[in-house]
Amino acid sequence: MNIKIVDTALEKEHAFLVRTTVFVEEQKVPQEEELDIHDENAIHFIGYFDSQPIAASRLRFVEGYGKLERICVLKEFRGKSIGKAIIEVMENVIREEGYSKAKLNAQSHAEAFYKKLGYQTVSDEFMDAGIPHVTMIKELH
Repeated sequence: MNIKIVDTALEKEHAFLVRTTVFVEEQKVPQEEELDIHDENAIHFIGYFDSQPIAASRLRFVEGYGKLERICVLKEFRGKSIGKAIIEVMENVIREEGYSKAKLNAQSHAEAFYKKLGYQTVSDEFMDAGIPHVTMIKELH
């Protein structure tokens, strides 16, 4: 398993492929909502198993937070701590960029997963792309 910051066009294409598979095909998020204007300036991450792209995410810096977004793992690779690993890599980048707080909008079914990683829920449930979410934050040390 190798998780890295995207730095080639092919790696970005792989990240978008994983995101499209999970969010558009599996969760029925409209393509135009999944890939958006923020993709232009975000830091993208890709996770590979052997040479197969299996996980992806993006990171933006918004209002003093490192904002973790579009975190996804292909269905057949879930439950193997890959989501935890990609979040740890993202948190390290947040720290390297001089930020001490992380924020994310978690799908409600994943709220317990993020709580185990130290995130606290700071919002009521809301709908995004037809899926219930909550906002969560974490102080990074």
